[in-house]
Amino acid sequence: MDELIGLALKNFTVTMLIFGFVATAISLMKHSRVEPLTQALVVEKLFAYFLLFSIGIGYLYNFIIHVFFAEMAAHFIGWANSPFQYEVGFASLGFGVVGVLAFRSSWGFRAAAVIAPAFFSWGAAGGHVYQMLTNHNFAPGNAGTVFWTDILMPTFGLVLLYLQHRSTKTTS
Repeated sequence: MDELIGLALKNFTVTMLIFGFVATAISLMKHSRVEPLTQALVVEKLFAYFLLFSIGIGYLYNFIIHVFFAEMAAHFIGWANSPFQYEVGFASLGFGVVGVLAFRSSWGFRAAAVIAPAFFSWGAAGGHVYQMLTNHNFAPGNAGTVFWTDILMPTFGLVLLYLQHRSTKTTS
C-alpha cells in the first residue's frame, strides 16, 4: 500500500487525471438516470472534472510541494533548491485556484484556466529538454512522467476546450 501511495504522489498529474475520469464516469452515470447522454454533456462533464482535478487540485498540490517541501521537490527534479521553487509554487497556486473556480464557470473563464497553465507547462517541458540535453538530468521529476504530462495534459485540456466550444455552438 505504501508503494501505491508513493507511486500516486510521484505521478500526481496522472493520478489527478484518473480521478477526473472516475468523477466524470460517476457524474455521467447519475445523469443518465435522468435523461439521455449527449455529446455536449459528456464533453462538459469531462472538461469540468479535468479542470477541477488536473488543473485545480493538481496545481494546488504543486504549490504545496514547491513551497512547503521545496528541498524534496528540487531533489525530485534533479536541481538544487533555490528561490525559484517558491516562484513556481505561487504560480501553481494561482493556476490551481483558477482551475477550481473554472469547474463551474463560463467557457471564457475555462479558456483562461487552460491556456495559461498550458504555456507554463510547455515552457517547463522545454526546460526539461534543455536540462536533459545539456546537463544529462534524467531525474524522475525532470525526464519522467512530469515531462510527458507537461506536454500532453495541456494538449488534452485544449482539445476539451475546443470540443466544448464546438458542442455549444452546435446546440445553440
